[in-house]
Amino acid sequence: MPTPTSSIAYLDESFLTSDAARPLRILAEYLEPLEAFRRERIKDTIVFFGSARLRAEGALGRYYQEARALARLITEWSMSLPSSTCHYVVCSGGGGGIMEAANRGAADAGGRSIGLNISLPHEQRPNSYITPGLSFEFHYFFMRKLWFAHLARALIVFPGGFGTLDELMEILTLAQTHKLERRIPILLYGESYWKEIINFEALVRHEVISQQDLELFTFIDEPAAALAQLQGLLTASAGPETPAFARSRHVESR
Repeated sequence: MPTPTSSIAYLDESFLTSDAARPLRILAEYLEPLEAFRRERIKDTIVFFGSARLRAEGALGRYYQEARALARLITEWSMSLPSSTCHYVVCSGGGGGIMEAANRGAADAGGRSIGLNISLPHEQRPNSYITPGLSFEFHYFFMRKLWFAHLARALIVFPGGFGTLDELMEILTLAQTHKLERRIPILLYGESYWKEIINFEALVRHEVISQQDLELFTFIDEPAAALAQLQGLLTASAGPETPAFARSRHVESR
């Protein structure tokens, strides 16, 4: 009779890719970035959202160039801060278009940047400007979005489609419902685009959001102005009481 063979569960690929092991795969997408960020001493990010389809050329090509310029300015400013101060690391979705522009701008300044890539059948491939060791591949959208929020000190949203809108609304909802212990400033880059795509005033008029909710974000149209806005907001919100992670507030059940 042949001798039965077995393998250790965590080395069994057929088990690890099974439905039963889904919780392990989800946990791995939390623990791998966590370990890397601790190793690299990264605690604060400036997150760029925007379309993978916006290239340097084309009708909306200026947004690629301005995202690159803004990422460079942010990285230069961050690197000029005292070593005892938080250093803000540019973080993107890791793909092309605006995401590539953000990573590229950080590289232009000689700084580090993060790419949180998502495995998709089309479009999404990690760009070549992400700092080695800081490129992560996600299967689960919700784990990727958790890492966008976890270390974010600010969010800059360039024109984009469904994915960008999804990511923006996630952070806006967390801010509106006060689920985060710290404020995450949100800059919508390209006022004319965003006011055409989302009728924010109509949401207020229909009473599905409040007038106060419009204060959760700011429109911006120039890299230098965006940097100045971030510097003011981040300096004002800095302090030892600010948690390292964007933890959820605990709410007592009733």
